[in-house]
Amino acid sequence: MPTWLLYASASVAGAIASILLFFFAVTRGALLVRAALGGPRSDVAHVYPVYSSMRLIRLVDFQPVISAILLFQYDRLVSAITSELRRLDLRGKDVMITSCAFGSVIPRVVSTAMEAGARQVLILDIIKNELDHAREKLPEFEGHLVFLEENCTAMKAEDGSVGANVIFFLLHELPHHLKGEALREAVRVLSPGGKLVLAEFHRPDTWLLRALSWTYFKAFEPLGLALWNTHEPLKQLEDIGGITSTRRTVFFGNFQIIVAAKNSTVIAQTPD
Repeated sequence: MPTWLLYASASVAGAIASILLFFFAVTRGALLVRAALGGPRSDVAHVYPVYSSMRLIRLVDFQPVISAILLFQYDRLVSAITSELRRLDLRGKDVMITSCAFGSVIPRVVSTAMEAGARQVLILDIIKNELDHAREKLPEFEGHLVFLEENCTAMKAEDGSVGANVIFFLLHELPHHLKGEALREAVRVLSPGGKLVLAEFHRPDTWLLRALSWTYFKAFEPLGLALWNTHEPLKQLEDIGGITSTRRTVFFGNFQIIVAAKNSTVIAQTPD
């Protein structure tokens, strides 16, 4: 093998190893260190530094990187969400985005909601830096946005107050006991006929993708494997009751998009 090819191969391998080490350090690795040092327990103890440090947020929130993490299915997943929102009558209603996410999903969801006639979009996250970063992406929608620094498992919004709620790759990062709570809150704030649109990882159909996904989760996102079985989101939503849910999978089953419509309440009236 030519010397230049050896150097090139070693450089590529080194670059890949460095990237993997970096992401481990700012995700699961940081939580392991935090736990080993007996860090304080709080509502944000499970949040990775990559989602709380503004420097890391700006460093990592680069669309090609985010698309690569989602196996270049990012645009397809976001398009599925915005298409679902366009089917709703959002005129004069509020739309919620539960938890900020990297990439273009927030601007695209906000733009679609405004085009559909929404009154305003509520953007909620437990980390202030995430909200500040999201605000920087949305200058043209000023006056139509409300940023809420709140916990997705205990939101202050009233029951039935939003016409649509979007959750984009949040559940796999939540501790198991919080996954169901987040879904219950997401459904609670929906108005009758409103929809929760959720994108998440899913158990792949093919053995190769399944093995790769299992390895990825074990190394970087161990809380995500529960979505394959014990904390499967569609099952958790069905257990809540009062909703009708559908699911479609994307890219050989590696991702899922769930649409949960809150059942309309029919009030029987006594004839005069």
